[in-house]
This record gives sequence, C-alpha cells and structure tokens, in this order.
Amino acid sequence: MKGKDLLVVGGGIEGVRCALEKAAGGAKVTLLEKFPTLGAERIPRDRLITPEEAFENPDLEKVRNDDNIQILPYSDIKKIIRDNGRLRANILKHSLRVDNSKCTDCKACIKVCPVNMLDDFDEALGFRTAVDYCNTGTGEYNIYKEDMPVCQQSCPANLDIRSYAGLIADKKYLDSLAVIRDRLPLPGSIGRVCPHPCETACNRQYLDEPISICFLKRYVADIEIQEGVEPHYETPAKKYPEKVAIIGAGPAGLTCAYDLARLGYEHIKIFETLPVPGGFLWVGIPEYRLPKKLLQREVDLIADMGVDIQYNTRVGKDISFEDLQKDYDTIFIGAGCHSGLKLRVPGEEEYQGKGIVDCVTFLREQALGSAPEGKGKLIVIGGGNAAIDSARVGWRMGYDEVYILYRRTKKEMPANSWEIDAAEHEGVILQYLAAPVEILGKDGKASGMKCIKMELGEPDASGRRRPVPIEGSEYVIDAETIVPAISQGTNLDFLTEDHQFDINRWNTFEIDEDTGATNVPGVFAGGDVVTGPDIAIRAVAAGKKAAEGMHAYLRKDR
Repeated sequence: MKGKDLLVVGGGIEGVRCALEKAAGGAKVTLLEKFPTLGAERIPRDRLITPEEAFENPDLEKVRNDDNIQILPYSDIKKIIRDNGRLRANILKHSLRVDNSKCTDCKACIKVCPVNMLDDFDEALGFRTAVDYCNTGTGEYNIYKEDMPVCQQSCPANLDIRSYAGLIADKKYLDSLAVIRDRLPLPGSIGRVCPHPCETACNRQYLDEPISICFLKRYVADIEIQEGVEPHYETPAKKYPEKVAIIGAGPAGLTCAYDLARLGYEHIKIFETLPVPGGFLWVGIPEYRLPKKLLQREVDLIADMGVDIQYNTRVGKDISFEDLQKDYDTIFIGAGCHSGLKLRVPGEEEYQGKGIVDCVTFLREQALGSAPEGKGKLIVIGGGNAAIDSARVGWRMGYDEVYILYRRTKKEMPANSWEIDAAEHEGVILQYLAAPVEILGKDGKASGMKCIKMELGEPDASGRRRPVPIEGSEYVIDAETIVPAISQGTNLDFLTEDHQFDINRWNTFEIDEDTGATNVPGVFAGGDVVTGPDIAIRAVAAGKKAAEGMHAYLRKDR
C-alpha cells in the first residue's frame, strides 16, 4: 500500500482501525465520517447496545495524531468517478458550528439554545437542544439538527441555507456559493430580487430579527465577481443523446436547462421570444434592482454548459409547437405571464396605446430601450411589486409627477414593504382607497382618469377587507400616461386551437405536482405558466422539478 491514496468511509471503530492499519503500511489515508466527530454514530433506535460500547474507541487519539491520515468529519460523498483506472470522489464537507478546541465544556450553549428536538438518547421520550454532544466519549459538541430547518422548508427551491450561511460565517465564501449553486444557478440575481419567504419563517426572529438570508446569496456572488473568479459548471463525461426543447429563457426555463445539463443532456435548446435572456428578470425588474450585466453573466455560465439559447424566436410563429414535438424528445414550457390585464373601464380600449399602456409593456419597453420619453404626469394603478416597479421606473424616466392608486390601504398592499417605502422616499405619491372609474381623453390621447374614493368592507376571498365605492366621491386626476398594473396573464397563442392540453379557467396548464408533466406525454410545464404570476424562486423550483420529471421520462424503459 506504500504510496497509495486511500479513502476510508466511516469513522466508527472499524473505520478508525482500518485507517490506522493502512497508514502504518505507508498509504495516505483520508478518513471520511458523516457525523461531526469520530467514534461512532448516535445510539440507534432499532437496537439496544450498552453504554460502554456506544462511543468508546481507544484509537481516536492515534488516528488524529497520525500524519498519514486526513480526517474529514461531517462530510458526504456526492459522486464517485472512475478515471483511467483510478477512482475520484467528490466530497461535500459541511461546516462545523462549534470549535471544540476552544470549548470549555461550560454547557451554557445548551442552556440557552432555543431549538428543542426529540432526544434520540432516550428513544424520543424527552427533548434536547440543537447544541448537544455528538460524542460523549470525547466530550465534543456540535449544532446538530434533524429534518429540514423551517427556513429551508419555506424556500420553494429548498436551498441548504444552514450550510451556506455557516460557510459564510467561516469566511468560506466561494464554498458557500458552491452550495447555493447546487440548487440555484442564478444566485446573484435571485439574491437581489427574492422577497425571501425563508426570512419570514426564520426562527431567529423570535430572539431579535431574521437572518438576511436572501442578501447572503448576493454577497457571495458579488465576492466571486470582485475577486475575478470565472467559474465553470461541470457536466458529466457520459452524455445522453435525447434532444430537449425549452420554451422561455426565464428563471424556470434556465433552471430546467441547467439541471438537465448537469445530468448529462447535451442537446438542449431554449426558444426565447425576446432578444434578451431572463424573461421577466430582464424586462420586468428594473436595472436599479437587478443589473442586466450581472444577469447576463449568470445566463452565460448556463449557456457555456452547452445550452443553446435561440433569441427572437416565437413558438407558434417562427417555429410551430407541432414541429417541436416532432423534432424533440421532450419539451418544457416555461413561457411565463407576459400579458398585462386590463382595468375594464370605459375609455380604456379607445386610448389603448395612446397614453394608456399595461405595466408589462411599459416595463419591457423601458428595459429594451424603446420606451417613449417620460413627460408630464404618470398614474400607475395597482398595489403589487409590478406597480411599484412601474412607478419607480417612471420617476427615473423623467415624469414630472408619479402617482400610484390603490383601492385598499397601505396595510393591505401585496408589494414588498421595503419597496413601498423606497417609492415614497423617492417622491412617488401614493393615493390609497381610490379606484379608476373611466379613462378620459382629449385630441385622440388619454388626458386623465376619473377615480372614486373607497372604504373597506368585509373581508373577501383573499382575506383582505373588500373595497367598497363611496357614492358621490368621484374626482379627476390629469395625466399624460396611465399604467394599469393589476396583474399579468399567460399568452398561449403558440398552441393550436385543437391542442389536447388540460388548461384551467385561469388559462394556465394543469400539471402533475410531483413531476411537472402535463397530460400530453413528453411535455412538461412550470413557472408562471402554471401558477400564474409568482415570485422568481418559485419558478426556479418548478424548473428543477420538471428537469427531474423529464429525466425520469427520458430514461424510462432505457
């Protein structure tokens, strides 16, 4: 064994004995243990053992002091690769949260730890804290939790928040970024725009305030750029021959392509209507929130995996959906919601495109540099993030005054609270408890809007109090541009009239919740085209789910 490299998996009694034996023979040994300390696992629930044999191992000090043995505690094997007669192992090393070299065994951490868990030492008859012994024989501690933490459960993509936050605490920033990218190919972009449901669930809020989980992704992604690191996403040497078509280069489509490429598919083509990638990330989120250069960089990393993105290609016009079904083995539909909904008030149709423009078109034209010059007064109708973005973009375009009309109060606005505060700080005027009644015009163009004051009645289906018009309270606001931002809808024009898809009353696809499969074999869907307008991280999760479903579909019976 002299001069050989050897990996021993398992730091129990046999693993330690084997490592010492091989090291004595001249081998360079790596000893991998999935738990935070060597010795043995915690007492299992399916058998009885005596306390004397549970954690005692007289060779622990020997193995720790042997120069020929490298110990990797709290680690997992992710992949074994055979290469020219040798084996290579990809290992994920988790961050240890207790420095036992500095621990004085005062047990204060156990007393103040707020997380209670079922105690596996007494067959779950009682509870223990998350800070606990991992090995009573050596007196070593670690923060050890069972199941998935609430923040990770609340993240639609189930990012390993505990690991990447811990690595940042250890100043292992690029390692943290690697953990994030294991489930999210757009960390810098999502780290800027996500409304972070994980932080809403964070247990730290019960002590003081939640951890800034979202901005941690942005932080490590920015460090990579600042240090000039140009990463390369690896793909397997073994490739699959099947061809995959993806409709839409938004977060769902990009994530689906990313995960399929990592699985080994090399014939992946994304068909994108726009001249730019990212879908609503590019044309719906303003530059001041998400720099286009950053988004382009993250998309380029995905394209470098062999993913072909064909821009300015509208399915149903430049290429038919039927041709995709003929030419490709499977299809993912991630077309998003790029149609702004209308107010349905008098005058809207008459002045459409003549001073009145939906928020989707308004934001897209500004993002692509084709928006008209901002002059006079701008009115935005709505209370969501699209309304706030439209108003703040309008302010930057040079409108003299910018208004947001919302039919409820600030408390009921669905937009992120920090975005509302920022809009007010910039000078946007928010008029609450007001709703449009009619679009007014002059000389063939919109000139203003008749509104009516509202009051809140009983709660509606959303749980918010229903706005009720106050009779006789109408008033007029003059404006050169009016932007309805009340919601978005899907555009399924790429399908023929005789399509066989199950489409619900919201004009979105019905899918299998576990795989993303539609009722048409070989066709999958995800993101806004399934859920309606939703947050980007949920589209990412949908792309991941569909990639798994497509892989299972393509490998079935093969």
